[in-house]
Amino acid sequence: CIIITREPYTYSAAADCGCVSCVSSGVAAGPRLNNNQLYKFSYTTEVLLNKARGSKEGSTGSRISCEVDVNLVWRDPNNDDEQLVQLAVNSAGKNNILEGTTTEGLLGKTNSAAVTKPFFLHLRNGKTKAFYSYWKEPAIIKNLKRGLASLLQVQLHTGKVIENDVSGRCLIEYKAVKGQITRTKRLETCRTAETGFTTHSKVLGVSRKSSSVTVFKLDDGFIHSAVAEETHWVSVNARRSTAAKVLSRQTLTLIGTEAGPLEAAGKDAAGVVKSTDDKLAAVGIVAEKVKPKCKSCPSVSSTNSSPLHTCEVYYWPYFTAQPQLVRSHFPCLPPQLFEHWQAEQKRLEPTGLAKAAAPRSFLALIQSIRKASKEEILKVLKSASKTSLPQVVDAVTSSQTVASLDAMLQFLNFTDAKGFVLQERFLYACGFASHPNERMLQVLLQSTDIKESVVIIMGALVHKLCQKGQCNVPTVVEVKKMILEVPYSTEDDSEVQMYLLALKNSLLPEAIPIFTKYAESKLGAYSTIALTALQRYDVGLITSEVKEAVNRVYHQNLRIYEKNVRAAAADVILSSNPSYMETKNLLLSIGHLPREMNKYMLSKIQDILRFNMPASKILRQVMKDMISQNYDRFSKVGSSSSFSGFMAQSSDVTSTYSLDILYSGSGILRRSNMNIFGASKGAVLHGLQVAIEAQGLESLIAATPDEGEEDLESFAGMSALLFDIQLRPVTFFKGYSDLMSKMFSMSGEPMNVVKGLILLSDHSEVIQLQSGLKASAEFQGGLAIDISGGMEISLWYRESKTSVNNRGALVFTGNITVDMDFLKTGVEVSFETEASLDFITTVQFSEYPFLVCMQMDKTTFPVSDFVTTYEGLPSGKNIVSRKSNKFLIPGSEFPLHQENSDMCKKVFDSSW
Repeated sequence: CIIITREPYTYSAAADCGCVSCVSSGVAAGPRLNNNQLYKFSYTTEVLLNKARGSKEGSTGSRISCEVDVNLVWRDPNNDDEQLVQLAVNSAGKNNILEGTTTEGLLGKTNSAAVTKPFFLHLRNGKTKAFYSYWKEPAIIKNLKRGLASLLQVQLHTGKVIENDVSGRCLIEYKAVKGQITRTKRLETCRTAETGFTTHSKVLGVSRKSSSVTVFKLDDGFIHSAVAEETHWVSVNARRSTAAKVLSRQTLTLIGTEAGPLEAAGKDAAGVVKSTDDKLAAVGIVAEKVKPKCKSCPSVSSTNSSPLHTCEVYYWPYFTAQPQLVRSHFPCLPPQLFEHWQAEQKRLEPTGLAKAAAPRSFLALIQSIRKASKEEILKVLKSASKTSLPQVVDAVTSSQTVASLDAMLQFLNFTDAKGFVLQERFLYACGFASHPNERMLQVLLQSTDIKESVVIIMGALVHKLCQKGQCNVPTVVEVKKMILEVPYSTEDDSEVQMYLLALKNSLLPEAIPIFTKYAESKLGAYSTIALTALQRYDVGLITSEVKEAVNRVYHQNLRIYEKNVRAAAADVILSSNPSYMETKNLLLSIGHLPREMNKYMLSKIQDILRFNMPASKILRQVMKDMISQNYDRFSKVGSSSSFSGFMAQSSDVTSTYSLDILYSGSGILRRSNMNIFGASKGAVLHGLQVAIEAQGLESLIAATPDEGEEDLESFAGMSALLFDIQLRPVTFFKGYSDLMSKMFSMSGEPMNVVKGLILLSDHSEVIQLQSGLKASAEFQGGLAIDISGGMEISLWYRESKTSVNNRGALVFTGNITVDMDFLKTGVEVSFETEASLDFITTVQFSEYPFLVCMQMDKTTFPVSDFVTTYEGLPSGKNIVSRKSNKFLIPGSEFPLHQENSDMCKKVFDSSW
């Protein structure tokens, strides 16, 4: 029988007792058993789950204890180190820790009977050659037996070896000292059939650190005891305090010997096993997959939903002997998808997207959708209100199952222009998919009715599939061919821009020559896309030919370019390991540029030096030359600027921001570019970029356009890049008539650019424990985001204002469970926050130099951490413990350069 006890308990070392006696006339390769002798062992395996730095007292878990009889069944007459060993669990039962639950009642008749059935281990030179059990036995019982058998596998000398055991095929290191063998399993090398998925972004991803050490105590070269300890830490890279730990221990101790059965005769081990019981079979030592059957246990989704099903919940006070019933209504049964959706619907209305409850419900809904059928998903889609439906589309698409994709394709009508919002939400969710497959790309390839967004997102999917090593699958090859060839085969400006944006998302090395060609285009829009795309590539891919082309653009060797194009070219030069001469020529150009371009480049150089960016070293070398650095060159005035700063710094992640503002000579905004980056352990994530561009507005104030910009059409628009994915640009107005129409009808309300729910991080894996148990790890991060921007122009007050408003709520959850079919234990760690970030630029152009004030503000926002441990039984009894920690981070205005502070004082004084 099996005794299961709940934490905490006292862990004690194995008692001193006898050991196996020697039967060899030579040197043993592994432990050998005597004929006609029964070895009685005590065996304990335990598993604890908690937050990474949690105390033992706060852990949840279980312990399985039993006595095991081991005896030799057969030995190869020609090799004393080839043995067939029988193991049988034999122990008296006791009641479970929950009153009224017997061991048989807990395990069930099938499991109880299977536990006591003997099983066989074929050893050769201390290594497992075969493991014999019954095919019809429950998988969880076979795995527990495999975990026990793996403790008899040991090498008696120092060395490294590849071994098969319950964990898979792993690299093992043995270290032998007098009386002791230490076995270290390199878990990162283990190969098993079970695979999961993870987010490829290292900044937003999840890391696992593992260790496994078994110490064998020997007496005369034989096993006296074996103690194995295995630990797994799973953490969120961006916030490593959001982490969970699994601790697994096994203890096998010899408690005595007595007379046992005689050795059987036979030619080989397989024949002896068959003669013993023909239903026994070699089922393999590596653990097999287990289908969870504990349907009445708590789950991540149920702990955050309304109580749709109720059962008894017990809280275990550690100073008492028995659990106490603290409330009788708790969601213990996983609800059906439709019921779950009804409980979550209010939290997913647009008015609540800035609250942490929205992404938390979003993540819980994804878990339910992943278990649902196509028909169940369609029922939810059809029942959702008009306002909540876009959020349901986000959740269904982010689930990334066959059923969810089929449901979306049946639900959406891509030929209906009225459904554009839902169609685009579907496309963006595809673009942010954590583990897309070829079929998702194939679906987009066949959906050409909303062509611009489709093509742009296809580029993002190509990049993600190539990251997964699927760059050569047929659909990816077809899409690559299309986006690489079409820019050359069409003369439609909008189509060229569309495919350039797709290539920008794809980051294909083959696209670099295309970007190099279009960087020198006569059309400023082409050049800007091409140059900003080149800046995203690894510096090692930027060849001398690319650098020569970019330098020609900046220095206008072939033609006159717009200021924003030249500014983009300067960014590429300075971010691509510029040479001494490239840097010197760039510095020498300052003073020969248009007035605002001079100021912008000067501010850019000063920002690089102040922020110690990679180009700062070569800049300092060049600036030792007085021709390159002098008062005349570094005293240029203007309102354009470039500034970078830190948003947050921690041991886990560093977040930085940058603001680049370029004005025309008449004082009207030419380009505004706000960027937010996250960096963690050498990996960088471009979290957000919002760029506002305007051109051809000089006629509004009777000003003279700058050189090369005389014939530009009136235009203003915004482009956003979110988590390394370029989104479809938004146009405020295009053409003089459209401009005048918008000016007279302008409400001052910002235009929405991105709004929805994004699955930032998605990690799923099964951790095989040496004890035979499996721990399932599910880590997810969800973001509710609302990005909007606007531009106002007042001719009466001769003032313009641009704004970028960012609202969001972020939730990360990590859940690790050990489901033993008859008992489920788990721990959930999570954190959540709500934040707001606004960037406002006010320009007064009634006189020169015009007044420019930039403001970047964040509001006070809350941060909450949660830890929940739980245990559940099929009977409906559950034990749940929760802890939380909440605090506020004060709001602030991010610092910019001193000139901006002085200018803001003048702007607001004049406004007053």
